[in-house]
Amino acid sequence: MITPHDATLINGYAESDERDSLIEEAKSYPKILINNRQLSDAHMIAQGAFSPLRGFMGHEDYTSVVKDMHLADGQAWPLPITLSVNSHQAAPLKEGDPITLTLNGEDPVAILTLHGKYRRDKEEEAGKVYRTTDEKHPGVANLYNDEDVVLGGELKVLQEKPDLESGCDPYYLTPFQTREVMTNFGWSTMVGFQTRNPVHRAHEYIQKCALESVDGMLLHPLVGETKADDIQASVRMQCYKVLLDNYYPSDRVLLSVLPAFMRYAGPREAIFHALVRKNYGCTHFIVGRDHAGVGNYYGPYDAQHIFQDFEAGELGITPLFFENSFFCNNCKGMATEKTCPHPADDRVSLSGTQVREMLSKGQNPPEEFTRPEVANVLMQSL
Repeated sequence: MITPHDATLINGYAESDERDSLIEEAKSYPKILINNRQLSDAHMIAQGAFSPLRGFMGHEDYTSVVKDMHLADGQAWPLPITLSVNSHQAAPLKEGDPITLTLNGEDPVAILTLHGKYRRDKEEEAGKVYRTTDEKHPGVANLYNDEDVVLGGELKVLQEKPDLESGCDPYYLTPFQTREVMTNFGWSTMVGFQTRNPVHRAHEYIQKCALESVDGMLLHPLVGETKADDIQASVRMQCYKVLLDNYYPSDRVLLSVLPAFMRYAGPREAIFHALVRKNYGCTHFIVGRDHAGVGNYYGPYDAQHIFQDFEAGELGITPLFFENSFFCNNCKGMATEKTCPHPADDRVSLSGTQVREMLSKGQNPPEEFTRPEVANVLMQSL
């Protein structure tokens, strides 16, 4: 089985026999109010999905990641994972202090052992990480709304697992558990598929192409915070379930949720998603058109080109690149530019906006775009 990134899976959760006492201790520590995105990162760190990170990044790692997509020790890592607080809260905190992280100002959710605090150049971070300083970009907007001071330090998370939207909980697996399922299935190779949308025929096509070359697939929808107009996670999970029940071999696909939030960082987030899936046990990772993109901030295949910026074998996971796929009325099946000679007028390829407009009017998307079982779930959710 593939080793995790930097060889070790981190476990940053408090053990059950120490959790109650740590919660009591945490009540006496200085408290920092965090938001849902920061709590999401804390859980991703604690469950090992962000290995080798043991906590929020200190200044040295942060600077190295922003500038050249590597941690200070040389390990590939494309996105800063940071905890920002306001300067008033940060002022009395000293290196080595235990700090309680809380969502509501009272109940502890994690303990941070402070290793340092620093300020960052938000405009520089936006330009390098998101390739834009435009505040209309959702990731840049979140960055600019962050507080001024960043805390770095190791985490001990006191919650047993993330709080998930209804319908997602049965599909929650940690990287440790996903690897155990791989072993039980007898898979040596597994391809990961990242999505924040219901799977349509184009997705199904590239997934099944990938499945021809590996033992199994991890269908791994992101169920943390996304854009307001994205379809809610509970509905998406119903879509995935009916699709897998009807069109995939049950012993070759694992459906599990990724409790992370979308950063919409395009190319850098494609690398990030690949490394996270490596920690879950994936040996391969699908990168399609405009992976983790938003608006027109990135070229359609920039998220594939960025893999060339890393040395051969450095990432430790094999990317599988796919062209934009579509249903061709002449070919009578799914195809891409590589395999279809027919003009665009013969192709069925809809945008997310077009699909949402059809659903809002009570119209089922065509079967060439999405399976009827999936369309029915989407219609019933309105």
